[in-house]
Amino acid sequence: MATWFITGASRGLGAEIARTALAGGDTVAVAVRNPDRLPDDLKTAERVFPVALDVTDTAAIGPAVESVAERFGGIDVLVNNAGRGLLGALEEVSDAEARSLFDLNVFGLINMTRAVLPYLREAGGGKIVHIGSRSGFEGEPGVSRYSASKFAVAGISEALSVELAPFGIQSMVVEPGVFRTDFLDQSSLSVPANRIPAYDGTPAHSTLDWVGEANHTQLGDPVKGAALIHEVTGQDKLPAHLLLGGDAIDRWQVKVDHIADDIRPWQEKSVATAHLD
Repeated sequence: MATWFITGASRGLGAEIARTALAGGDTVAVAVRNPDRLPDDLKTAERVFPVALDVTDTAAIGPAVESVAERFGGIDVLVNNAGRGLLGALEEVSDAEARSLFDLNVFGLINMTRAVLPYLREAGGGKIVHIGSRSGFEGEPGVSRYSASKFAVAGISEALSVELAPFGIQSMVVEPGVFRTDFLDQSSLSVPANRIPAYDGTPAHSTLDWVGEANHTQLGDPVKGAALIHEVTGQDKLPAHLLLGGDAIDRWQVKVDHIADDIRPWQEKSVATAHLD
């Protein structure tokens, strides 16, 4: 039996991971900004510990982590799931809007990880699962700032997988494609206050139009996605990356092919930039 600490667990993938862990016999701490908004099944479950926490409130993270460790005697798995999206052409997004996004998607994740690590090191091991995105390995028009935040998550997770190995702690980034959650709702996704008409009819604004069509019709099943995350996390060794969904796999292959095409014609000249002895 493992103890999971899941942020952003009131709905979507976070809630489904909590349900899957419970079904597997684990105990679960669910961190949400407002515990009253937890689904009834998670509110009343015997092995669930609701924690009121906004991960952008840095001062509140330490006490929240300590309360979970005291309640369950430790933490085995941290799932950094809290996050949101931001659409719009790069030129449209203000610094304040971008910083607000990074405060949640990146610095919230960093501060949660920093707070949990002393407990994992003391225990001699543990696992950290970061919920990234397909947009974390492929920059797409209209989501440059969101992609940047999720590229950061992937880079942090990769570094941690090596950095924490001497302590028996593993790190994995999960990179889902489009899943049928509330992520495309206005409660999870924002657009810039300043919309520039010049981008109408271009790829950046085509993404905005796609959101209205795709919301709640996505192919990805969050129940199945959560089940796979739980299964993989239960293995002895975590992969550095876990892609979720056929679209994520397809886009990864496109990314690999594009990089190869970019590198090939310039490879010899690139190597030749080294000093000659």
